[in-house]
Amino acid sequence: MLAEVRLPPVFERLTEVIVGVMLLGLGLWHLARSRTSTRVSRAPATTHARPVVAGLVHGLAGSAGIALLAATTIPSRALAVAYLGLIALGTVVGMVALTVAMARPIGWTMQREGALKHVMAALAALLSMALGIVVIVQACLPEGAP
Repeated sequence: MLAEVRLPPVFERLTEVIVGVMLLGLGLWHLARSRTSTRVSRAPATTHARPVVAGLVHGLAGSAGIALLAATTIPSRALAVAYLGLIALGTVVGMVALTVAMARPIGWTMQREGALKHVMAALAALLSMALGIVVIVQACLPEGAP
């Protein structure tokens, strides 16, 4: 059917760079935010949009493209839609499970004042920045390079 279809390598690299820049930017933002000790009583409206945008950017890079391309090899349209539905459901269930597992310990830590809160926030920010740099570097390396 469409088994010969492939995402252009330029698009793959561009989306990976966008993901890396997003991780780097979020890390920088959270690092700067962790250095201030002001407490916000109500989250700004953009707080709820941020995970959606991050998910969309993340979905563009790699996994969504691969799932769509794999679906093109399934001869039945109904089975292809079912395949994509199962991939989406599995992704959502996995992300929810991970969020639930991490929410209580992180929430408990972030509600406390003191050094632990700032160390955890800074560590998470630095980890995000490091991962962003690795993703950007790997996306910019020539094809076949380690």
